[in-house]
Amino acid sequence: MAWSRLLAWWRLCLGLLSVLVCLAPCVNLQPAENINYNLVHSWADKLGMELFHLGDFITRRKEVQESFKDAKVVSRNGASIVDSMAKEIEMMMDLKVSAVRRIMDTAENTALSHQNDMADKMFSYYSAKEMLEPGDPVPPIPTPAPDMDKDIGEPLIYVQPKVVVLEPRPEFHNTPVNFSVSSVHVPVNVFDRAPDVIKAIQWSENLDQIFRDNYKNDPTLSWQFFGSSTGFMRQFPASKWRKDVPVDLYDCRLRSWYMEAATSPKDIVILMDGSGSMLGQRLDIAKHVVKTILDTLGTNDFVNIFTFDKEVSPVVPCFEDTLIQANLGNIRELKEGIDLFRPKSIANYTAALTKAFELLEETKLSSRGAQCNQAIMIIGDGAPENNREVFELHNWRDPPYKPVRVFTYLIGKEVANWDDIRWMACENQGYYVHLSETAEVREMVLNYIPVMARPLVLGRHDHPVIWSQVYADIEDTKLSDHLWDINQCEHQKADVLEYWQVQGRMLEPSEMHRRKYRRMKETWNQPVDSNVYQFMTTVSMPIYDRRENALINLTTDINPAAKINLQVTRIANILGVAGTDVPINEIKKLLSPFALGVNGYAFIVTNNGYVLFHPDFRPIFQGYILKPAYNSVDMIEVELLDDDRPARDFNPVLMTIRDSIINQSTGSKWMLVKNHFDEMKRVARIKRQYYWTAIKKTPFTLVISYPEQYGVSHMDIRADQEIHRISIKGTNLRSVFSGKRWKIHPDWLFCKHSNRTFKTPEIELLYFLERMSEPGWRWPGSRSAMPPEHAAAMFSNNSSTGRYPSINEKESYYCDRQLMQALVFDARVTGWFSNNTSFNSKDDKGNEFKQRFGVTVAFLATHSGLTRWHEFHSNAAEESGVGETFSQNNTRAIDEIWYKRAVDQHFVREESFVYSVPFDAGESNSEILVTASHAVFHNEGGKTAPAAVVGFQFQHSALYKLFHNITGNACAVDDKDCYILDNNGYVIISTRVHETGRFFGEVNGAIMKRLLEENVYTQVTVYDYQAVCFESKNDNNASSMLLSPLFHLLRVGKWLLHTALWYIVQLLQWAPGVSSHYADMYGDSNDTEPPPPEPHPEHHARNGNGHGKKDDDLWLRYLTLHRTRLKPCDMKRELYTLFNEKDNVVYNMTAHACERPFVVLPIPFSNLILLVIDQLCPRDGSVVLTVNPQPIDYHLSVNDSLACYKQAREFNRMRPHSCISRHANESGIKLCGKACSVYANLGLLLLCHILSRWL
Repeated sequence: MAWSRLLAWWRLCLGLLSVLVCLAPCVNLQPAENINYNLVHSWADKLGMELFHLGDFITRRKEVQESFKDAKVVSRNGASIVDSMAKEIEMMMDLKVSAVRRIMDTAENTALSHQNDMADKMFSYYSAKEMLEPGDPVPPIPTPAPDMDKDIGEPLIYVQPKVVVLEPRPEFHNTPVNFSVSSVHVPVNVFDRAPDVIKAIQWSENLDQIFRDNYKNDPTLSWQFFGSSTGFMRQFPASKWRKDVPVDLYDCRLRSWYMEAATSPKDIVILMDGSGSMLGQRLDIAKHVVKTILDTLGTNDFVNIFTFDKEVSPVVPCFEDTLIQANLGNIRELKEGIDLFRPKSIANYTAALTKAFELLEETKLSSRGAQCNQAIMIIGDGAPENNREVFELHNWRDPPYKPVRVFTYLIGKEVANWDDIRWMACENQGYYVHLSETAEVREMVLNYIPVMARPLVLGRHDHPVIWSQVYADIEDTKLSDHLWDINQCEHQKADVLEYWQVQGRMLEPSEMHRRKYRRMKETWNQPVDSNVYQFMTTVSMPIYDRRENALINLTTDINPAAKINLQVTRIANILGVAGTDVPINEIKKLLSPFALGVNGYAFIVTNNGYVLFHPDFRPIFQGYILKPAYNSVDMIEVELLDDDRPARDFNPVLMTIRDSIINQSTGSKWMLVKNHFDEMKRVARIKRQYYWTAIKKTPFTLVISYPEQYGVSHMDIRADQEIHRISIKGTNLRSVFSGKRWKIHPDWLFCKHSNRTFKTPEIELLYFLERMSEPGWRWPGSRSAMPPEHAAAMFSNNSSTGRYPSINEKESYYCDRQLMQALVFDARVTGWFSNNTSFNSKDDKGNEFKQRFGVTVAFLATHSGLTRWHEFHSNAAEESGVGETFSQNNTRAIDEIWYKRAVDQHFVREESFVYSVPFDAGESNSEILVTASHAVFHNEGGKTAPAAVVGFQFQHSALYKLFHNITGNACAVDDKDCYILDNNGYVIISTRVHETGRFFGEVNGAIMKRLLEENVYTQVTVYDYQAVCFESKNDNNASSMLLSPLFHLLRVGKWLLHTALWYIVQLLQWAPGVSSHYADMYGDSNDTEPPPPEPHPEHHARNGNGHGKKDDDLWLRYLTLHRTRLKPCDMKRELYTLFNEKDNVVYNMTAHACERPFVVLPIPFSNLILLVIDQLCPRDGSVVLTVNPQPIDYHLSVNDSLACYKQAREFNRMRPHSCISRHANESGIKLCGKACSVYANLGLLLLCHILSRWL
């Protein structure tokens, strides 16, 4: 009986189960009904309240707000601020110009007084590359005795290096220096014992005294230098030469500060002979000449290159019929074009010269180009005629003035037609050069600079002051390509080692994609603030030879028997250029960021529209490589208007503002803009106010900007709170900065001593607080002293005013009075924060919060740059490192991301915190910290201003546990996915921890797309006009195979390289001893990869019978280094932000089947949303939304590039005020280069005759 009942129950259960199975499809038709809207709503409310109470208790935000009750709120006057900042910068720059002018004047006088000195070839000087420090081993005297030098006809000279004591100095970025002497750098292509070189080194040693005096007058001076036209550079203070690359490539004459000071702006047309005779070494030399000429040009110059055979063609097709600005991007495009050039047939000099003259004439008539000097550079192996009629028609119409200079470069050892090509140069106020070796190219090309400088020198008294474009302190601009090549080689080495370890798994599509993505992420690393390079501008001034005549050896190479032919000749020589560096960081310190407030900034624009600096100026990528066009970033490429226009379709309003700025007008305007931040992964759309004014006597214009919503007002102190009044009342200023849990903004100028350095900004601040407490304290009137000559004039004209406090006084200093007043006030009213015992109280509520949330630190940052913090410890023992880690990474107050976001969030909801985690935090194995911040505003008289931001950091695991406790197991089952996302779409909480910090569109693109469609998020397109792309170096042009027989040899070499690589990897794979040694030598010492797997039997079988050839070819192709070159390009990012409309109806919508398989709700008092998704609905995995940069397709033709696209849409620019291109006395100077020798060689003549029949 019992068994029958049991059997009946069993049948009933089976029946019910079958019914459920049959009904399962019907249940799946309505899966989303399982998401209870009210339940999710309660989760969001509870989570929001828990977090808010935590933040409210930990940060004491109400008490902080109460602390600022005695402050007042005043309006911010943008016009007054920008005018005041511009005057400060102007005074500082005047001081630098004054120092350079004294160097220039001393150099000209010294050279004139030493004109009759004999060159001492045994003269000993401090060589930057050879000088020794005490204790360094003295190099032995070369033995055996040097042979006779064939070129100079006398023994080579050895002079023992001098010894100098060097000491690291923080103002020179800890470079060891000596302030008693200067050091001399001589390029590798210059012989330092040549008579003209060593003589200039001798007399220029007298500049040391003026260098020292300048530094005494202005201790803020950076490097001072004299760049000689002979090639060497004398630099003060003395220091050893730092090499960025294995070979010293530096030559001061190729730097922009030298070139732009030595010559006025230039329009240059380069003509390159394309005849069939220009092959082999001649072609190599010719290309080297062209590239060296390009290296001598700056952003105020314009250029184009044409090759000519039967026809005249531009090397870059889209640059035809125009001259292009010689910025880094365009120069790079021209160099790539010249690399692809191949000679063809007979050269038509007449057509080439006519094209060049017509282009220069058209440029001048249309008011384009430099509108100053004009020149034609001809590179060839001889001209069949002198084309006199062309010059008469275009260049000799207004004698004796010849508007276009002609410089000719004759290429080749054995050339006969030198006379015509030399005539072209000599009859057109140019210079002729004969080149037969690559090594002499640089020195010979630079001969054109003194010729173009002649009108400047003949003017004598006019010394133009030149301010350079921003540049990095590197030896050579080609360093970026060198570093990128090294990077690619390192990647290939890593791939070979990884293949040895993982073998076939490396070729799996997922692994290949992962590796490619990881390396692309490295290239996206574009830090705004980096100490890898020091960026600077340089002020320079030409130095003239004051002699009008000199005894010159006019011997030519035509008659070798005539050794000496000395004649008194009219000259106009440039001796060199004097200059001093002005670090960009030093200019930034004069800008008073405090006066602009949070999310306010300032930047400087040059006459070309390029930014000297800007908060979105990102000159490096991958953390350490300079971008190929890093210093030609236009202001409209970083100020992105929120107008939804396509890329490079710039708003006319912005273009009008740009024109006003480069014309150095004064004005103001408000604009709606898109500000990206936090590694270009977040964006804010705000209305900003802009003010601008000229920095007088410079080509620069200063622009300031701040948000209109909260930037129009700022905090200020009342009169009874000023420092001197509270000092009188007995307040000890140092006491308000007690303890160690505080820091000030490291980049702001609070108080600065001119003759003293301090270990930290905090120590310097305490020093000045003591000084302020002393009787007789006075606030300095300006950051920069007046130049000595101005101060002396003021004193002599009005002695009743007393002596002007110059910067060289023993106790010279500067303090920003307004900033210091605000800082001391903030420190007084917030002193309780770091020392508040309630943080460590043992009350139940405090302990509960600390234990439940794992709070590590609470912090406070004020608008005056003060940061305070308080650590929390889980036990009585002091846990070191918590506060230190925070204080090391979060000292920049209003410039911190969490500060800026908190202030923006205030206008979304006042009573709320901003929560964030590091990007891709889930991929790391370390403990994740959540940062929460809240803005404290002060209100008075209807005005409001941000006073401070409070916040705290706590453990992510605690937040996850809280979320799990609130939701129970509802989000732990397979049918639901729960996420907490921030206001930019990044995952804060996920059931899969590895997704923490990722962009949600990459996790679930289909749902993210729905959130966009329903206006939960808004998509904002941000353009990156400073991006870098990578173009293959392989030349796939089939014509190169026919034109160059060496191409086939290169293919053989490439095959040999591939074969060698194949054998190396096989050796690593099959020889355990060799492979282990290779891994020990070249592997990562912290390697965490698994050991090499055992070879699979199938693998042995394939290799044993030869069927693995296809696999071998696959990995060989993958591991072979495919070299790429850097290329400037444009990219865009699709970023996201919450649609912050109040009472958004989407938050009232419930889930509805698979039509809407989710519920989304805002988490109160935060920047977060709660998203619950029904996982039973089908998911479209093909939809992926990303915030990663994507290339912009401009639909260019095959031969066009971004440079072509930009050239067709070039912007206005303001020409430099100084242009000296002619002088009436220049026609009296006849020096134009020497002729070449022709030696009869019957064998060579016969060979040339035979080859001419075949070519």
